[in-house]
Amino acid sequence: MLDAVVESRRQIIRVNFESLEFDDITTYKALYQLLLSKMEDRSQRYYVLLDEVQQVQAWEKAVNSLLVDCDVDIYITGSSAYLLSSELSTLLTGRYVEIKMQPLSFKEYVDFHDPAVSHTPEELFVSFLRTGGFPLVVALRENPDTLAPFLSGIYNTVIMKDVVQRNQVRDPSLLESVAKFVAANVGSMVSTKRISDYLTSSGRKTTSETTDNYLRMLENAFVIYRANRYDLKGKLFLKSLEKYYFVDTGLRNHLMGFRNTDYGHTLENVVYMELLRRGFDVCIGKLYQHEVDFVATKADTKIYFQVAATVMDEGTRERELRPLQAIPDNYPKVILSMDKHIFRDFDGIECVNIVDFLLQAQESPHFW
Repeated sequence: MLDAVVESRRQIIRVNFESLEFDDITTYKALYQLLLSKMEDRSQRYYVLLDEVQQVQAWEKAVNSLLVDCDVDIYITGSSAYLLSSELSTLLTGRYVEIKMQPLSFKEYVDFHDPAVSHTPEELFVSFLRTGGFPLVVALRENPDTLAPFLSGIYNTVIMKDVVQRNQVRDPSLLESVAKFVAANVGSMVSTKRISDYLTSSGRKTTSETTDNYLRMLENAFVIYRANRYDLKGKLFLKSLEKYYFVDTGLRNHLMGFRNTDYGHTLENVVYMELLRRGFDVCIGKLYQHEVDFVATKADTKIYFQVAATVMDEGTRERELRPLQAIPDNYPKVILSMDKHIFRDFDGIECVNIVDFLLQAQESPHFW
């Protein structure tokens, strides 16, 4: 991206604060002076990349000053537990664009594999569901004994280090219990009271307020995502019950001990994260006694999704069709399943294979 506009590599300045080379850069003044010293020709534009910038105290002062004093384009990265969206707007006085990085999508996961090695998309999807989409997972795929330690390292870094330290969590084991409950109940309706009651009955006495605080910590760190319920008839969000999904199925499976989990809800998790990647706002639809898995909206676009492992069984098919058939508007309605469909639609409700959906190119008319 930068190569098209950069005349000289000297215009690119990268500082990685995990390197010992910059171990003594701990204040915003030291950071400011370091970057100025690397700008040899002030008539040129410089592109500054700051990795793990949260390790510098009051780093935002240096960034704001550089934006005023120099011709710079600055890119900063940092732990999601530290660089919260709500804080960036204050720290950088509105002069920023936030890009939330997620693990690989399934399409990216497939692209990361060596094309010389023959794998069908379906075979890769089974692996993707189990081990998730962190980029290094692809490299470790041929050495399965290393996958569990790798995922454990990510878990311990993000949750037990970043989240616990930033929020000064007094009971890390309780936070872990909340995370494990969410992992075990991905795609199920839950409430903070239900979680706290379950943990209390299991010997981890807590309150709904504490549980809600821990859930928000995990959300702010982008470990889990909350999908609220929306009343399609009343056109309002409901305050009780919601669903949670994990940022990565491999991380979720690590917490579950890689036991057999609900296949249908795992598919839901993958579809939910894919819809977020495609820029949709996603909620759970409620229409009378019916539940629509996902209501995805973006600008003037609205699409209703049902997700199922299979709809080949007539009873299952009728159950999945019923909520979509009950919706009185004419927005697109889609059933996503693992079936290779004989029929492409039922009464105008489109049926799409999940793997095909995930592999759609952006220029596809059904990329949505």
